[in-house]
Amino acid sequence: MTTLLVTGGAGFIGANFVLKALDDGLKVVNLDLLTYAGNLDTLDGVKDNTNHVFVHGSIGDRTCVAQILSEHKPDAIINFAAESHVDRSIDGPAVFVETNVVGTLALLECARDYWLTLESSAKERFRFLHVSTDEVYGSLGAEGYFTEETPYAPNSPYSASKAASDHLVRAFHHTYGLPTLTTNCSNNYGPYQFPEKLIPLIIQKARAGEALPIYGDGRNIRDWLFVGDHCSAIQRVLEAGRIGETYNVGGNAERENLAVVKVICALLDERHPLADGRSRESLITFVKDRPGHDRRYAIDSSKLQNELGWRPSQTFETGISQTVNWYLDNAHWVSRVLDGSYRMERLGA
Repeated sequence: MTTLLVTGGAGFIGANFVLKALDDGLKVVNLDLLTYAGNLDTLDGVKDNTNHVFVHGSIGDRTCVAQILSEHKPDAIINFAAESHVDRSIDGPAVFVETNVVGTLALLECARDYWLTLESSAKERFRFLHVSTDEVYGSLGAEGYFTEETPYAPNSPYSASKAASDHLVRAFHHTYGLPTLTTNCSNNYGPYQFPEKLIPLIIQKARAGEALPIYGDGRNIRDWLFVGDHCSAIQRVLEAGRIGETYNVGGNAERENLAVVKVICALLDERHPLADGRSRESLITFVKDRPGHDRRYAIDSSKLQNELGWRPSQTFETGISQTVNWYLDNAHWVSRVLDGSYRMERLGA
């Protein structure tokens, strides 16, 4: 594959994927609506790269998408475009349905119509890869893991909208034969993440010596996946995944939220001590829990590992260390992101 259409390629995971694909010598057409979480500063280093074509637009704009497909003739579409924050979905679920369900449907219809026009070799080569989340599976108890056969049981407007988009992708493969692939990932972290999510939010607040809010008792568990490992998994699925299949992507790094925050505090105390000498753990503040907060997520990615030979390259300890260092070294990027309407306040209460 030489040309990719990446949707949502100015967002956190999408931009990391775009940068990696360009490093690998691929051509990337990057379609992004540039909502609050889309940030062209992330792509500043490739603004003069002739293999990167940025298009400001929506996956729901069929005319725009059809024009891109006709002009650039991509070998694959990788769909990162989504509203993705649970708290925002609690405040305003309609936009999540509009982007994640209606927008994905429009993109699928354009992809199907384009795929049907391709000559045999290009038609056989084409793939539509849909990037989704483990949150579609609901909440786990103290034991067990999400597998690709786990029934869907979404518990937030966000996860419900992603579940619906996953079902549409499946339906377009089974109904029209569109060569689709779906990945369901655990919680991502790493460079360029918008600071409403737990890890970058805590890094920013801890660096500034502000209170560190933790929902409920802090014992909610997530499996943490370094974004670079997620991008390599997507590339591997794109290269060798079986058409119509779903692959779970996890980091083998289950941690309680409270433990994650304490690790960040320790790293910042070591690298950027507070002027008054306080330990940042003293800033931890427990706040009222998020409505419908799932207790535990844990991914079984053995299908991806056994079939396609992918493994995460980062442990949580190496990944979080790199992440803290990146945010300390890129304060300008963070300040530019926070020039918008978001000021690290709580949403979805």
